Amino acid sequence: MKTTLIGIAGGTASGKTTIAKKVFQASEKYGSVVVIRLDDYYKEISNLSLEERAKINYDHPDSYDSTLLIEHLKQLKNGNSIEKPTYDFVIHNRSQEKEIINPANVVIVEGIMIFAIPELKDLFDIKIFVDTPDDIRFIRRLSRDIKHRGRTVDSVVDQYLATVRPMHLLFVEPSKKYADIIIPEGGENHVAIDFLVTKIVDLFKK
Repeated sequence: MKTTLIGIAGGTASGKTTIAKKVFQASEKYGSVVVIRLDDYYKEISNLSLEERAKINYDHPDSYDSTLLIEHLKQLKNGNSIEKPTYDFVIHNRSQEKEIINPANVVIVEGIMIFAIPELKDLFDIKIFVDTPDDIRFIRRLSRDIKHRGRTVDSVVDQYLATVRPMHLLFVEPSKKYADIIIPEGGENHVAIDFLVTKIVDLFKK
């Protein structure tokens, strides 16, 4: 099996996950597709207290176990299954559960830093950057973190100003230059999603 690795990067709440899901749903009937989140590869830090874990800068490339993710992607390309970690945002740590991911024709990886980590960036056959305005991204993040991640308004705002925005300007935004395709407005850009699906279906045919 030939495996094509597709990376979808972009700022927090830019629409990466939405695009990955829509592409997956539209493409899976033509061939095997899997989606992997970079967030599941945050480093395991059970040695720290919850209070200490909450203070970590999770918007820096060093917060990810990129070595493990790179190894897993290489394993998938070689036709081997992997045990992917899963992350719990409420406890700021990996959960005890692991997910079996089997080899597929197309592996989609989505995450803010996937093009900011050179060894990871170089693995992707197709690189996509989702470019959504900062104000829209902040509103989406605020709503998401309160509803689904047990955060307060103050904690979301404090984290955004302390680490999310500075790290976006330092790492995420500059990584846009590596993209093969830039998608404005995230998951609502139906034309761009249709182009992606068409490309993937073409890969299946080949």
